[in-house]
Amino acid sequence: MRKGAVSLFLVLALLLSLTGCGQEEEQAAGQEEGQEASQAEDALDYAQAENWAYLETEEDGEADVFFICPTVYGGGEDRYNMSMDDEEAKASFVGATNMEKGIYDEDCRFFAPYYRQAGLSAYELAEEEREEYLTYAYEDVEDAFLYYMENCNEGQPIILAGFSQGADLSIRLLKECFGEEEMQELLVACYAIGWRVTEEELEEYPQLQFASGEEDTGVIIAFNSEAEDIGDSLLIPEGTRTLAINPLNWKTDGTPAGKEENLGACFTNYDGEIETEIPELTGAYIDQERGALKVPDVSPEDYPAGLSIFQDGVYHLYDYQFFYRNLQENVGVRLAAYLGAQ
Repeated sequence: MRKGAVSLFLVLALLLSLTGCGQEEEQAAGQEEGQEASQAEDALDYAQAENWAYLETEEDGEADVFFICPTVYGGGEDRYNMSMDDEEAKASFVGATNMEKGIYDEDCRFFAPYYRQAGLSAYELAEEEREEYLTYAYEDVEDAFLYYMENCNEGQPIILAGFSQGADLSIRLLKECFGEEEMQELLVACYAIGWRVTEEELEEYPQLQFASGEEDTGVIIAFNSEAEDIGDSLLIPEGTRTLAINPLNWKTDGTPAGKEENLGACFTNYDGEIETEIPELTGAYIDQERGALKVPDVSPEDYPAGLSIFQDGVYHLYDYQFFYRNLQENVGVRLAAYLGAQ
């Protein structure tokens, strides 16, 4: 058995409780009328390797990373969810995954399922309208996770990771599939970067614990980067407060971290190669009113929003790039803390 793993017997016992997670939501979704054509496709069979961007069952590692890709599919009014027949979107899916893979996979096996994600066009809808397409995307992610647990996990500690839509879906996975204590004991951490997490969610789901420092485990790590003058965004609507941790000093209060604490901003390509690395690019501090991570030492002119759903000054596309080396280091720190406690 691999280092830090719980017994295989324990994992098999967990499957009885896991197989029902989200079942009511799946039934309700299946009864919805007027679903788009994309939602009439057969459920993905995750026993087929072709339905995984990464399925590292033959590799060795001290833990497993279950990674949920960010939004790469554009979508349109006639199709809000990505089709598995869209080879261009699937290529972008792998590329976007590669851009972040290096943060997580040094000592870990890596698992990243394809899923029929909601397209960018869905984010132009009102939040209540958008939910149908995100629920559909989540069903794929949950199916993939259940397959992974039954066939691949073998008692390994788990790092959940996702960015943007992937962060949203990783939090949903915690809510639906990590309610049992045995599952919580497998969780090293959940890096849900680029989506909001509220106090109300933590109160409703006791298994959701937010990080309070650099080494705690079984916790959520999340933040949303923006310029100092931003007061409203798709990610943190005006009047909303999200929880956040500063990836430079690992504090959750407003204590600022100077740019000298930034180990390196890394800008990667679709092969995962670092094309540009800039140590000490920017500092950061948490705005206590919004919970946003304010980034003072860069400008929207140099780092534009890049997507029509965000105004300039929302540094969403750079959440992990600005803090790449600090995040990479922290994954190792939390994994070491988890393994040391076993």
